[in-house]
Amino acid sequence: MKAVALKLLSVALYERPVTLRLPFRFGAATVTRCPQAFVRVQVEIEGRRVDGASAELMVPKWFDKHPELTHEQNFEQLRQSLRSARDAYTGAGPMASAHRLHQEAGSAAIATSVAQGLPRLAAQFGPAQLDKAVADAVLKARGLGWVRGLRAGLLGDPWSPSLPLVEAASVTLRHTVGLADRLQDRDDGHDPQDGLPATLEAAIRAYGLHHFKLKLSGQIEPDRERLARIAAVLDTHAGDYRVTLDGNETFTDTDALGQHWQALQSTPALLGLLQRTLLLEQPLARKVALEQPLHALKIPVPVILDESDDSDDALERGLALGYRGISSKACKGIYRSLHSAARIARTPGLLLSGEDLTCQAGLAVQQDCLLASSLGVTHIERNGHHYVDGFGIAPAEEATAFARAHPHLYDDTAGRPHLAVRQGQIALQDLHAPGFGSSAAPLWDRLTPIL
Repeated sequence: MKAVALKLLSVALYERPVTLRLPFRFGAATVTRCPQAFVRVQVEIEGRRVDGASAELMVPKWFDKHPELTHEQNFEQLRQSLRSARDAYTGAGPMASAHRLHQEAGSAAIATSVAQGLPRLAAQFGPAQLDKAVADAVLKARGLGWVRGLRAGLLGDPWSPSLPLVEAASVTLRHTVGLADRLQDRDDGHDPQDGLPATLEAAIRAYGLHHFKLKLSGQIEPDRERLARIAAVLDTHAGDYRVTLDGNETFTDTDALGQHWQALQSTPALLGLLQRTLLLEQPLARKVALEQPLHALKIPVPVILDESDDSDDALERGLALGYRGISSKACKGIYRSLHSAARIARTPGLLLSGEDLTCQAGLAVQQDCLLASSLGVTHIERNGHHYVDGFGIAPAEEATAFARAHPHLYDDTAGRPHLAVRQGQIALQDLHAPGFGSSAAPLWDRLTPIL
């Protein structure tokens, strides 16, 4: 097959409020609620009209961490990014491929948003959502799933033909331990009493977890104390576990990072945990992360980029400074992940990690899981199922439709559909049907339009 020519006819933007069952703290931010964005497109392909869809949580204090901005101002930044993308994509005219549409309309949308004052990470949010929805429509038009569609070259991107794409049957879940999370059942703190695990200890019991993502605060003593407590729980309950560490830009420079790492290494209670650590994610603030080299720090685990991934040259610049990989996140765009995977495949020892933006049940978690696993990621951070109760306030008929369409991915817990996690694994076989990761759709008339 060859790339599918198309014309984007319409874009509809929506949102739905999401309330977290547990507070999610990372870096200096604590999130208890935020909206989820939904995108619906209609594409004309060879005279036929086909719909496509995507979704992503609009998490505050990740795309733009300036402390003077409120959470609502962060939400509005992402709405503006979506609006800029809608305008650019619908005005683009006929295109030779989905990737060509991304190159032309996506670049224009990002330029518009940046000119309006958005940081590039926020500016690329809208195009990332449009690209997912357009890919969904193209794949449906040809009756192919994500992996087989990429192998056939349907999107017209330059990387898929050379990538060793994987049609994975499952992926290991890497459980997030936020800075506000209760660790042991006896710990004081919020328990929603909703039939789902509310502590790290309970989550290990319920899901059979053995991979974990641990948030760092950037403060030496609090991190040493909390990581030691986490290590005690994992040593007792999690068997032969592995962890990753996430700095979330909490370190101002390499000197601060080096001192912090030396303090962790000098803590006897952390020696076992550090030996089981697979990577350290984005420790430095993005304003310095691609300016200061890491080589002299001699951190023995790979240090990778995440929030700094706001341009096509970010990974190459990072590799020159001593970084050894980068994250795949659907919120940053499918083509960014394909581009990163192709670069990483050329150099042994580099890493593409699978990270989360609190992907919610339904389109978001399905598309993100499929994207990362197709690129060879074998364990992926998943936290939407932990911080939010299933499908949240989505209508019961919508949640049921997704669960019925993907019976291996969801199960009935506490009387309602939730992501199914068994022995620390998520089953993915239901995601390989035609389209990009979903055989169900939101109830569009039950969402709030973004005008």
